[in-house]
Amino acid sequence: MVTSEFGGSLNLRLSGFKSEQNSFLSNQIITDLEHLASQTAAEKGLEVVGFALHAHTKPMTVQVQIRQNDGNDVSLDDCALFSTPMNEAIELSKLLKAPYTLEISSPGLSDVLQTDREFTSFKGFPIEVVFKDKQNSQLIKLGLLHERSHDYLLINTKGKMSKIPRKDIITVRLTSPTG
Repeated sequence: MVTSEFGGSLNLRLSGFKSEQNSFLSNQIITDLEHLASQTAAEKGLEVVGFALHAHTKPMTVQVQIRQNDGNDVSLDDCALFSTPMNEAIELSKLLKAPYTLEISSPGLSDVLQTDREFTSFKGFPIEVVFKDKQNSQLIKLGLLHERSHDYLLINTKGKMSKIPRKDIITVRLTSPTG
């Protein structure tokens, strides 16, 4: 599934079918599949950021979330270009002996801001900052993201600027305009 910043999404599925049924999947098979996905992604300049195997579905579902190594956004074309080699790798590995559906997606937009790029992109957006004060108590402050420097986060709360030391920040997440 490719999720846009605007909440839209596109699903990309590729099904593989095998003749033998295997209702029990060991942790080792799951680990091996995840490793296989990472290797296949690396060959395409991608990184696996999420992996799940849902053996309880019929057919079972292999979900792989990818992102570009260079930090660029993942497109639907990237997912499509990764799906065929990933499906071939699963088939050649013979790790899955039951029918499966392969879903390739991007991680989408998280509401937690972490990277410099995210803080720049969401300047002016409403945020919630969870941080600790001098007594080590946890506090929450709502406002508009103004700036993040190496040393502090600057937010606008109803026209008043607040500077929160980065070392005290626990999380910063996007919120709705009403909080």
